[in-house]
Amino acid sequence: MRFADRYKTIQPSGLLKIFQAAEKMDEVLNLGIGEPDFDTEHDIIDAAAAAGKKGFTHYPPTRGYPDVREAVCNYWKRHHALDCTPDEVILTVGCLHGLYLAMRAMINPGDEIILIEPYFAPYVSMGEACGAELVRIETKEENGFTPTVSDLENAITPRTRILVMNSPCNPTGHVYSREKMEEIAAIAEKHDIFVVSDEIYESMVYSGKHVSFAALPGMKDRTLTMGGMSKSHCMTGWRVGYAIGPVELIKVMDFIGTCLTYGLNTLAQKASAYALNNHDDKMILRKNLFEERMNYAAERLNKMKNVTCANAEGAFYLFPNIKNTNLTSEDFVWKLLEGSQVATIPGTAFGKSGAGHIRIACTRSMEVLAKAMDRMESFCSSL
Repeated sequence: MRFADRYKTIQPSGLLKIFQAAEKMDEVLNLGIGEPDFDTEHDIIDAAAAAGKKGFTHYPPTRGYPDVREAVCNYWKRHHALDCTPDEVILTVGCLHGLYLAMRAMINPGDEIILIEPYFAPYVSMGEACGAELVRIETKEENGFTPTVSDLENAITPRTRILVMNSPCNPTGHVYSREKMEEIAAIAEKHDIFVVSDEIYESMVYSGKHVSFAALPGMKDRTLTMGGMSKSHCMTGWRVGYAIGPVELIKVMDFIGTCLTYGLNTLAQKASAYALNNHDDKMILRKNLFEERMNYAAERLNKMKNVTCANAEGAFYLFPNIKNTNLTSEDFVWKLLEGSQVATIPGTAFGKSGAGHIRIACTRSMEVLAKAMDRMESFCSSL
């Protein structure tokens, strides 16, 4: 069978290799999965069932039901002071679908997309699938894994079209300060760059406050904000994402999306509207539980031999430094999995800047997390 040239060199990601190996082992404590361990609340499920009984079982508007898009607008106004209208919102099959549609809409072959390391690995494959040249900005832990002004300026060329940002960040858990975002906003305006801001973890900020990039002065017209229901409302399996951006871009994304999916699941849409309108308190309670887990795990990690870990800022990931173990990220992760049955992700799965780090997802109960920390502590002591 013949495949397109663009896929001839495709390889499984570092995440997938770990997950596949862990599935074949007994008694593995998996700290690699970036998914809340809480089930979707039952009243959200009831809202989906009720919608089905009311007849919402036919093709939906391809951009999404107006009331669902209105719920998205109200949520972002309420939580992040971002003013938008339903015409500026499109519902997508998960958050990443929105990024793919935007890249398809904006990128010609040879155009450049800037990625800030460490980055969520699928950004790379999507950019390459759209024919983009990827420009990676390496960052340092001492700078909070954020780029300096000179880093950004040096990465920009006349072919630069999109800058992808992610705050709170997967994998580092770092949250961009308003001051840093204002620096980036000034550069984007100076060079006429469009910003895709992945804010899927906006509901999970423990240090400071989430700043929506599009809410900064002058940035709304040059920003696509990506969000979704997976993390904030524990609805990963419902596959509901959304993108907020300029109307002309949303229209083109809608056209492309129609060719691919012809809309988003009707019952998932109605459940999402209910969740966005009614679950702020539950969302805050879960955020507090994740913060407790993150603080506990960071404290345990900092007591381990040759391991240091920054305090939790956002999302539900920690990105401990394991350089003093004299193991590479890959060796550390595989030895920990094979010898102690704890699954984590090598930092290099997220770009070169992740070398010497591993990603830990605090998405398990405190009991499981404590067992995993015990095993990891013993492993580090044995090195």
